[in-house]
Amino acid sequence: GLISLISISIFMSIMFPTIYGIALKDMGDESKIGSSGLVMAIVGGAIVPPILGMVNSATGVVGGISVLIACFSYMFVLPLVNGKE
Repeated sequence: GLISLISISIFMSIMFPTIYGIALKDMGDESKIGSSGLVMAIVGGAIVPPILGMVNSATGVVGGISVLIACFSYMFVLPLVNGKE
């Protein structure tokens, strides 16, 4: 188990540079925008799911499957909020 855990960490450590390099290949002048997009995607993947969970918990479930579906739909409004000017 310990060898597997260490092996997974080693292979995951080379994943990001590989994805980063392949994604920015042949981008030319747009590589700055592309690299910032990749970094923001990682940060968004770490921050947004806990916020979605808090929104889902705050809406609560009164009862019934239809209410549960409605509560899940509320949490998907959060990604619609956009910070563009």
